[in-house]
Amino acid sequence: MQGALRATLVAARGAVARHAGGKWRGGASSSSSTSQLLPRVGQYVRGAAAADLCSSRFPAASWGGVRMFSTPAKQMTVRDALNSAIDEEMAADIKVFIMGEEVAEYQGAYKVTKGLLQKYGPDRVLDTPITEAGFTGLGVGAAMYGLKPIVEFMTFNFSMQAIDQIINSAAKSHYMSGGQLTVPVVFRGPNGPAAGVGAQHSQCFAAWYSSVPGLKVVSPYSSEDARGLLKAAIRDPDPVVVLENELLYGEAFPVSEEALDSNFVIPIGKAKIEREGTDLTITAFSKMVGFALKAAEELAKQGISVEVINLRSIRPLDRDAINKSVRKTSRLLTVEEGWPQNGIGAEICASVVEESMDFLDAPVERITGADVPMPYAANLERAAIPQVEDIMRAAKRVCQRSGEAKRAVA
Repeated sequence: MQGALRATLVAARGAVARHAGGKWRGGASSSSSTSQLLPRVGQYVRGAAAADLCSSRFPAASWGGVRMFSTPAKQMTVRDALNSAIDEEMAADIKVFIMGEEVAEYQGAYKVTKGLLQKYGPDRVLDTPITEAGFTGLGVGAAMYGLKPIVEFMTFNFSMQAIDQIINSAAKSHYMSGGQLTVPVVFRGPNGPAAGVGAQHSQCFAAWYSSVPGLKVVSPYSSEDARGLLKAAIRDPDPVVVLENELLYGEAFPVSEEALDSNFVIPIGKAKIEREGTDLTITAFSKMVGFALKAAEELAKQGISVEVINLRSIRPLDRDAINKSVRKTSRLLTVEEGWPQNGIGAEICASVVEESMDFLDAPVERITGADVPMPYAANLERAAIPQVEDIMRAAKRVCQRSGEAKRAVA
């Protein structure tokens, strides 16, 4: 075990040293800064392993007494929900720490880690060099040793630099070690189309990571989602990818008193019915949940009752909830921002056709992002991302085709 961590730390050191011109946000060279970072992590690993405080002194870190359902009580932004979840889990378990670019001194590129450095110090809130392969590998090795790292990517587009560590090391080590190794690491950060940042910084990785056995993948929509799913991810013994949305960070949602409890978690693998309906099922995740709800509200004025499912968890999918809804409404429309081929909607449609084919009154439909790299021009960017009006048109199409099919049979 110690050898695995040592090898990972050495690999991280090498990756940083090879990063041409790499700089710490604090201004120091990457090589000198890494020489300071690695001993600190090593010292922290030894201290936390000796303490082993997770279950004996902090019962809040257990799954007992979980409360999931609640009545809205106050408003909280998604950013503050994520911050409070990290804060509480770090307070409850000394093994939890967070690392990434600008998470400490700058308090996060999106201010999700605001105040954590002042509260927990530089040994548990670590600024890293600009080398995703290096600090992701360091996090994976620390998790193998028994810590619970939260690895923040400034954007999941940058996680491509670390995909070998995420897939070949984090996702596969438990299986390849015959269950001897666990890798309780969280990879989190903004995912999906942003605004005006072009093709390389504006894409959805839900389908990429959810295709990998050994990873769990969640994508919150509301503040309650963000808080409950992130706390569940930190407590999970397996690697979890938390796909947030940059455009939702500043949006406020109702949060119940129950959700503010330190024991509140949302179990990974469970979807939520955001709006009940009888004519059509719409599945969505992240920002598209809000679009689906707006479309459902407008469609209700036209006599179409839509059930909206917030997937929350991408891997594992809550197939039972999806199929149960489709068997009630007899129609399905999936919505996502990602590309159409091999997308989340494609997987959902396959599941429904396999398990609920006889209940369908119309062909399933998908709304996705355009099958192109994201344009930079604002008008083309909008055309490449699903809009509320796109969802409404597709919903009407599904219901009209259903009526036409029934008339043809009659």
